[in-house]
Amino acid sequence: DGTITFDEVSYGYGNSVVFDHFHLKVPGGRKVGLVGHSGAGKTSLTALLLRQYDVKDGTIVIDGQDISETTQVSIRRQIAIVPQDTSLFHRTIRENIRYGNLDATDADVENAAKQAQAHGFITTLPKGYDTMVGERGIKLSGGQRQRVAIARAILKNAPILVLDEATSALDSESETEIQKALAELMKGKTVLAIAHRLSTLRMMDRIIVLDKGKIAEDGTHDELIEKKGIYARLWESQVKGFIQE
Repeated sequence: DGTITFDEVSYGYGNSVVFDHFHLKVPGGRKVGLVGHSGAGKTSLTALLLRQYDVKDGTIVIDGQDISETTQVSIRRQIAIVPQDTSLFHRTIRENIRYGNLDATDADVENAAKQAQAHGFITTLPKGYDTMVGERGIKLSGGQRQRVAIARAILKNAPILVLDEATSALDSESETEIQKALAELMKGKTVLAIAHRLSTLRMMDRIIVLDKGKIAEDGTHDELIEKKGIYARLWESQVKGFIQE
C-alpha cells in the first residue's frame, strides 16, 4: 500500500552529516509535505528513497521490504516523480506522456492529459498530440511542461509519488491549474512533497519541518501556524512578501 519507513537512518558525505539516526514513518495513502531551509535534508531524503545513494546506517523500508535488498529498477517502478525542472525528450507530446506507461493506448494518454489539465493547450497546437516539443521541451512553457510531466505520472499510476518543488517556477495562474492536476494525481497515493512555495502544501495530511537533518516540527498547516515556530515564520514571510512598510 506504499507505507514508507525511514528507520534510524544515518547518511552523509565526506565529513558532512546529513541524517543521524533519522526516523519517519509515512503510512500508505498519506500525503506528507517536507519543508525546511536549503540544506535541511529534503532532497537527500527523496534521493535515499530512490536509492540514488545508499544509507550508511539504518534502513529504508517500503511495505516491509528493506530497499537495500531490492533492485533500483523495482523500487523506481513503484515511484512516480514530478520534478522542479521537467526534462522532456525531443519527441512528440504523445510520446513524452506515454513514457509513463509504454503499453498505454492513445485514449489512455489523452485521458491522463485531461486529468493533468493539459488536454486544452495540447489541442490548440497545430499538430496536437503529435507536436514535437524540442530539446528538453523548449517549445513549451514551464507550466505546459509541468502538466505533461503530471500526465506522465498519472499514466504511470505508481503507489508512491514524489513531488520535488513541482510548482516553484510557475506564475500564479499556471500554479492554480497545476494544483488541480496534482489533486487528481495524488488520489490514493502515498505522497512526499518538497516545497518552498508553502501554498502547495495546504492539501497535505501532515507537514514535516526539517532542520539540519532532524524533524524540528510535525503537524498540519493550522497546527504549525499555531506553534509560531519555523513553519509559521516561513509562512509569514511568504504571505507578507519582502516589502516592509
